[in-house]
Amino acid sequence: MTSRDEAQKSSGTRQMRLPGTLAEIEGSPEGPEIGAFFDLDGTLVAGFTGVIMTRDRLRRGQMSVGEFIGMVQAGLNHQLGRSEFEDLIGKGARMLRGNSLSDLDELGERLFVQHVQGRMYPEMRAMVRAHMARGHTVVLSSSALTVQVEPVARFLGIDNVLCNKFETDEDGLITGEVMRPVIWGPGKARAVQNFSEANGVDLSKSYFYADGDEDVALMYLVGHPRPTNPAGKLAAVAAKRGWPVLKFSSRSGSSPISQLRTLASLAAIPTVAAGAIGLGLLTRNKRTGVNFFTSNWSKLLMLTTGIELNVLGEENLTAQRPAVFIFNHRNQADPMIAGRLVGVDFTGVGKKELERNPLMGPLGKVMDAAFIDRDDPEKAVEGLHKVEELARKGLSILIAPEGTRLDTTEVGPFKKGPFRIAMAAGVPIVPIVIRNAEVIAHRDSSTFNPGKVDVAVYPPIPVDDWTVENLSDRIAEVRQIYLDTLKSWPQDELPSFDIYTRAPAEKTSPRRAAKKAPAKKAPAKTAAAKPDTPSSNSSSHKTQKGRP
Repeated sequence: MTSRDEAQKSSGTRQMRLPGTLAEIEGSPEGPEIGAFFDLDGTLVAGFTGVIMTRDRLRRGQMSVGEFIGMVQAGLNHQLGRSEFEDLIGKGARMLRGNSLSDLDELGERLFVQHVQGRMYPEMRAMVRAHMARGHTVVLSSSALTVQVEPVARFLGIDNVLCNKFETDEDGLITGEVMRPVIWGPGKARAVQNFSEANGVDLSKSYFYADGDEDVALMYLVGHPRPTNPAGKLAAVAAKRGWPVLKFSSRSGSSPISQLRTLASLAAIPTVAAGAIGLGLLTRNKRTGVNFFTSNWSKLLMLTTGIELNVLGEENLTAQRPAVFIFNHRNQADPMIAGRLVGVDFTGVGKKELERNPLMGPLGKVMDAAFIDRDDPEKAVEGLHKVEELARKGLSILIAPEGTRLDTTEVGPFKKGPFRIAMAAGVPIVPIVIRNAEVIAHRDSSTFNPGKVDVAVYPPIPVDDWTVENLSDRIAEVRQIYLDTLKSWPQDELPSFDIYTRAPAEKTSPRRAAKKAPAKKAPAKTAAAKPDTPSSNSSSHKTQKGRP
């Protein structure tokens, strides 16, 4: 058993597997006989996808104001119990009469990309992935229509879908009717029972995630009912029967409170900047002013927006400076989180487009950041040379090796630039792994929600024995740290990896670049011992909770 396996086993015994948590799923039995059934609206996605489609048709002039009001009224009547669900879904289907299924596929994909993807709860995406990792039979079971359900299923990689379907005529055009029986309430429960019987799924061992009162019947059928964002009858039944309730707010629309908090943090920029300028002038040192700004604004932003960090391995942030700090990139919060951790004496590397950003452009220039033109390799190399020189002079570098934001939990390919900078400047690589920044904001959102983000900071990785020939292999080893960490998050201590223990001790000592020494001067011997002993990971790295 490797030291990593031992660390995982040890941390796993300490992690509480409470019902309704990822830990519960990760510790559950494996196998396809266990089903995991997920509802769509209000469960996987905040709000109602049907409303999104209706609004889109109104904006595009594909329905009159009267038809829109009629659709809204039908929805209200259903909510108040004045009409059956069949009437509501039938009205929606009749709006699409005469369209082909391929037309609806295009409509569904467009609405998903434009409106639905950003409303998917990251917490529920994690639940789906956890069930898939255990080999469970994952099913998207919804009363919505295929145009709403199938794009979400494709995005999540869910192969099994139970939902309502359109009737078509001999020409493949929608008739305006829905195939019977309609999947809703008891009909949905029967559809799940039939599916389970046909596919060998044991409902007594299965999970069901849903938010609607109509899903109470199905909750009774499964061994692990998981009401998700419930209200009304379902919430009351859950409380009475002691079912674990999941509640999420990370995608509940554009919260006015979150918007105000984000605006308040941005409004603080001039005040912090003024203080930074004053301090810089007082000390006659530009870097002193920049450090004041980078450390205080990011701290103020997180305090104002309600973002907290749980940091494992925090001591590695200062184990050796300068260094190239690398982080995985999901949204606009990631660079601020990483910048908050590094704190002072660093600069960054970003894409050329950020140079025109009214906030990041001026800030980047003050920090001597490099804006890389990806379409011009020659200028990109020139920009990286500038950063290498700054690293030699004692500044750390903050950079995302994936190069762009990824709306996925997968880790994208690592570009060679950050690692070449480390090799050229003779400074180590420090991996910063960010697990769940999606709870703060989706990929392109500029509004930050309150939440708690998990971060793991690994010890500096020396590059003394890195060469052009083995660079690709070394990069792959560093990327594997991210893959393994995100797959099995450490609890109390960081696991060790072969990249830290492979080379002899005298080769693995990270070099410390002296700020006033020539670039080729031998590193000070006193810098050798502390960061290059990954075996120190066997001691407990306590999580620093609640750090703003």
